Amino acid sequence: MAEQLLSVGIDVGTSTTQLVFSRLLLEDMASAFSVPRVAIADKEVIYRSDVYFTPLLSERVIDHLALRTLIEKEYDRAGVRPEAVDTGAVIITGETARKENAAEVLNALSGLAGDFVVATAGADLEGIIAAKGAGLDQFTKEHGVTGVNVDIGGGTSNFAVFAQGEVIDTGCLDIGGRLLKIDNASGRITYIMPKIRRLIEAHGLAIDVGDDASAEKLLPLAQLMAEMLCRSVGLLPANEESLYLETNKGLRQTKDITHISFSGGVADYIYMEHTTDDWFRYGDIGILLAHAIKESPLCREFTVIKGRETIGATVVGAGNHTVNVSGSTISYSSDLFPLKNLPIIKFAAAEEDRLAELLPEKIAYYPEQIAAIGLGGRASPTFHDVIRYAEAIEAGLADYPTARYPVVIVLKEDMAMVLGQTLLSRNPHWQLVCLDGVLVENGDYIDIGKPVFDGTILPVVIKTIVFNQ
Repeated sequence: MAEQLLSVGIDVGTSTTQLVFSRLLLEDMASAFSVPRVAIADKEVIYRSDVYFTPLLSERVIDHLALRTLIEKEYDRAGVRPEAVDTGAVIITGETARKENAAEVLNALSGLAGDFVVATAGADLEGIIAAKGAGLDQFTKEHGVTGVNVDIGGGTSNFAVFAQGEVIDTGCLDIGGRLLKIDNASGRITYIMPKIRRLIEAHGLAIDVGDDASAEKLLPLAQLMAEMLCRSVGLLPANEESLYLETNKGLRQTKDITHISFSGGVADYIYMEHTTDDWFRYGDIGILLAHAIKESPLCREFTVIKGRETIGATVVGAGNHTVNVSGSTISYSSDLFPLKNLPIIKFAAAEEDRLAELLPEKIAYYPEQIAAIGLGGRASPTFHDVIRYAEAIEAGLADYPTARYPVVIVLKEDMAMVLGQTLLSRNPHWQLVCLDGVLVENGDYIDIGKPVFDGTILPVVIKTIVFNQ
C-alpha cells in the first residue's frame, strides 16, 4: 500500500524567491507480520519555478502584493490549485525575516498554499533545511564523516554541522552577497548594511555609499567577510568582530569537521571558474565574496564537496525535508485537522516526574490557545507507566478548558496509542491527539495535517517561527 502527498516549498530570501512542488511517496516499510511502519519512501521534485528577485518596496518593507502575484503565477504555471497541496513550508530567510512586514507576508502566502503549509523563519532551522536540500546529511551518513554546509545568501550565512547523518550544531552569521549593493547604471555603491559598515570602519577601509565600485576597492571587504566565515567554523579563533556578526548564535562543535559544502546564491560562483570581469552583474558583491571564499582556508583546509543543490537548496529542503509522519501507534478522537502553529510545552526527563505539578503552570503560558505537550515517554512502557502518565496529565489539565480545546500530546517514544486510548477511556468527552516518534524542543511549533493512509498516519511538521529584529 502506498500514498502520495503533494508538497510545496516557498523560499522568500534576501535576494531571491523560489518555489518547488514535490511528490512525497508514503509506504508501509514493515514486514507482513509486523506492526505497520509508514515512512516517506521517496521524494521527487516535480516542478521548479524560475528564480526571482524578491520584490521590495524599500530596504525595510517587502512588496507582499507583488510577491503574492508572483507565487500565484507559479501555481498557475505548475497547474496546481492551493487546496491540492498537502504539506510543505513557506520559509522567509536571511535579512528578509527582519523586514517590518515579514509576518504579514507569511500570512498572505500561507493563505495561498493550502490547508497544511508551514510558515517558517528562523536561522537554525533554515540552516538544517538548506543542508538537507544540499544533501550533506546523506553524504556524512554514507561516508561516516563530519561536515558543515554553509548556505550563503544575500543577507546571511547559515551553518549546519552534520556528523554521520545527524545534525549536531547550527549557527548563523550576518555575511551575505547583498549586504553591500551597487547601482548597475552608475556603478556606485547605494547601500551598506550597518554591521558591515562597522566592519569597514574597524579595518580602515575607504568604502562608503556613493563611492564608485571596483573589484580592487571591494576585494579587501570580501576577504574580511570570508575571514569571518573561517572564524565561525573554527579554522581561526573567534574574535569580537565574528561574535558581533552572529545573527543568533555561532557554531560550538567544529573540531571534527573535515568536509564542507556550500549552498545559496553565492555557492555557484564558489564551484565555478569565474571568467568575467563583471563582478557586480547582480548589483551586489556576491561574486566577489565567492572568489574570496574560494581562495580562503575554507577551501584549503576542508575537503570541498558539491551538494545536490546550490541556489535551490533551501527551497528544495523546504519542500522535501520539513515534513515527518507519525503513525501506527497514534491516537486521535475526531477529525480536528489541520492543527497549525501549536506552541510546544516541552518537559525535560526530570520534569516528567513532576508532570501533574508543572503542567498547569506551563500551559498557562498560552492562554486562550491550543498548546502541545511535549514528552519523552518510556521506550517500553509498563501498564503502571501508562497509568502514571495518564493520571499526571489528567491532574495537570484539571483546569484546562477541554470542552473548548483539544488535548495534544507529542511523545518521542512509541507509546501514543496506549496512552491515548487510556486517556480517552477515562475522559470520553476529551478531544485528543496523541502522537509519537516526534522529537520537539521548547520554542518549536507543530503543525498536524489531515490523516492519510486510511486515517492511520498524520503528517507532522516541527518548525521555529522567529523574526529577528
